[in-house]
This record gives sequence, structure tokens and C-alpha cells, in this order.
Amino acid sequence: MSLYRKIYRIVEQIPYGKVTSYGNIASVTGCTARHVGYAMASIPDHLDLPWHRVVNAQGRVSSRKHGQGDLEQKRLLHAEGVLFDDAGRIDLEHHGWQMSHDILDDEIPESG
Repeated sequence: MSLYRKIYRIVEQIPYGKVTSYGNIASVTGCTARHVGYAMASIPDHLDLPWHRVVNAQGRVSSRKHGQGDLEQKRLLHAEGVLFDDAGRIDLEHHGWQMSHDILDDEIPESG
């Protein structure tokens, strides 16, 4: 399974109203948080992933180079009941999702 596919498999499992960090995903997939960020920026249009549930290690939405993606991410998280403090951080104790390190063990076979 490719690295990006592993990352996307994890992201699709993040529960409604919860978030996880780029670093948490990286620790499970054996890459860096930066690689997870690249994968998130490269999500194919045909995949319906809850990309907005991935935040930085401080519980903040990372700003984007182009467009208003960070504002859209905050809007989507608010709609799921995820709250931000006055400094723009999410309470990771309350809204954080910690996946198990064997999350990819029940892998779905790749088609084709």
C-alpha cells in the first residue's frame, strides 16, 4: 500500500467531531508530518475524505498558501461541534482522536 493510500485510509476513519494531528498520522505511517501535509494537499477530487479533521500538533488549523482552505476547515469543524479557544486552538484532550498503531492492519485489498 502506498504512503498516501495509508494516510488516506487513516483520515477516512477519523470520527465526526474529532481531530488528529499530522504528526499522529505520521507516527503510524512511518513518515514525517510534512509528508502527511503533502498528502492532504494532494487528495484526489474523487475521494470524499474528512480532510478538515487533520490539524497541527498545537490543535490549530494550518494556514494554506492558496485560497481560503483554512477558513473552510474551521467552518467544517465548527459544524461538527469542534470548539476553538480565543487563541484559535482546539482542545485536543476533548476533541482529539488517538488511533491505535495497528489501524492499518485491517487493510482493504487494493483493486486493479
